Amino acid sequence: MRVVVRVLLGLLLVVVVLAAVVVVRTLTFKGGATADLADVKVAAPVAMDVDLAARHLSQAIQIPTVRHQERADDVDAEWTKLHAMLAASYPLSHAAMQKVELASRTLVMTWPGSDPSLAPIVLMAHQDVVPVTAGTEDDWRHPPFGGVIADGAVWGRGAIDDKGSLIGIFEATETLLKQGFRPKRTVIVVSGGDEEAIGQGAPAAAAYLKSRGITVEFVLDEGLAVLLKNPISGGKLAVIGTAEKGYATLKVTAPATGGHSSAPPADGGGVVTLARAVTAISDKGFPLKFTGPGADMIRSLAPTAPFAVRMAVANEWLFGGLMTKQAAATASGAALLHTTIAPTMLKGSPKENVLPQDATAFINYRIAPGDTSADVMARAKNAVEGLPVELAWTRKPNEPSPVSSTTSWGWKMVAATAGAVAGAPVAPSLVTAGTDSRYLAPVAKDVYRFQPVEFEMSDIEMIHGTNEHMTLKNLEKMLQFYARLIVTSAG
Repeated sequence: MRVVVRVLLGLLLVVVVLAAVVVVRTLTFKGGATADLADVKVAAPVAMDVDLAARHLSQAIQIPTVRHQERADDVDAEWTKLHAMLAASYPLSHAAMQKVELASRTLVMTWPGSDPSLAPIVLMAHQDVVPVTAGTEDDWRHPPFGGVIADGAVWGRGAIDDKGSLIGIFEATETLLKQGFRPKRTVIVVSGGDEEAIGQGAPAAAAYLKSRGITVEFVLDEGLAVLLKNPISGGKLAVIGTAEKGYATLKVTAPATGGHSSAPPADGGGVVTLARAVTAISDKGFPLKFTGPGADMIRSLAPTAPFAVRMAVANEWLFGGLMTKQAAATASGAALLHTTIAPTMLKGSPKENVLPQDATAFINYRIAPGDTSADVMARAKNAVEGLPVELAWTRKPNEPSPVSSTTSWGWKMVAATAGAVAGAPVAPSLVTAGTDSRYLAPVAKDVYRFQPVEFEMSDIEMIHGTNEHMTLKNLEKMLQFYARLIVTSAG
């Protein structure tokens, strides 16, 4: 009996000690490894003309710089119109900046600073937009390329992605020039012409900067935004992307003999083989891990989160599995914590009563930092072992970007300005889509991805979707953010 009592007392002591450790770690937890922004003096608000900016954004939307799936369908003259519109709307900027046009109508515009010893900063926003799905035009409240200003917003394709940022940057430079501002640090505006086509514009810009021996202090591009109700604490949060996933599409081909559908082979033919292969690859997914920028967002918010969340984050060694499960409760949450696998396209026979001579599937991967395209290919090959299929990339994969610092000077400039304009705390996170900025990583100390627009989670659906629009409130925040960032970091 004494032995049993001793064992029970021992177990009780372990529980008490464990509880004490958990509580102490929770109460002393300081959050993620991000810089203290208290010492950053953010520039004061700048007087900006929001109505004029709205008219300029309207004009830009009315120029349909659409990049199609087939580049032969693109209309190059639309880029000529957009460049002319920018030159006419922002004469001081074009006079002060050295303009270079590169591949795919990409613009690199350099506003020289007075101190050449200071590394430049780069602000990015692409010119091109995605098409509007044929037959959905009547679903829009206003014509998708009408640029209508109504209901407190500017409506149309590209209002958010990404002509809003493009106009915001030039409104900022033009206004600052009118007010007599001259930067000490060089400011470079890079505007890709084919971001939506994963094209050659941004790589050409990176090559151009490299050829001139330029290494920039930081790059800022689109990516994340201000969430009005973040999933951790429920409050407003400015989320800045410190990295983005890689991009790769795998082509899976199942060769077959073809023939008449009235006499199918015993194994079902190429389509059945392909279905088995796609299912096998999808079933062998990448494990969820509470690591990287996605987890950093939760760590950064933990000190102000409810006690249970703070306790879990402060004691990852004990609650890591639970946090991973909770974060992955939604598709968007899960995407932050692992490499995703998405079969998207299938191709078989051209006719219903003909067996295909080959069946093909395309699987899109978004590769998380820590994984590589080689890891993806190895996992896929392992999944289809024994099946008569061929695997190949449709094009050279984009690897995940490096993870940028959350303690550097560049982070302080971007994060402090974002927090000041948004009136909200700031946290790093992972961009699960792709941006042009990834190509500039080799010539930059840090790369960040952020637009100062306030979103409900449901608002994200309008990007590449129906009824895309920029509210005038968000447009004003856009103008203030770029102007104050330029003055804070380059003044």
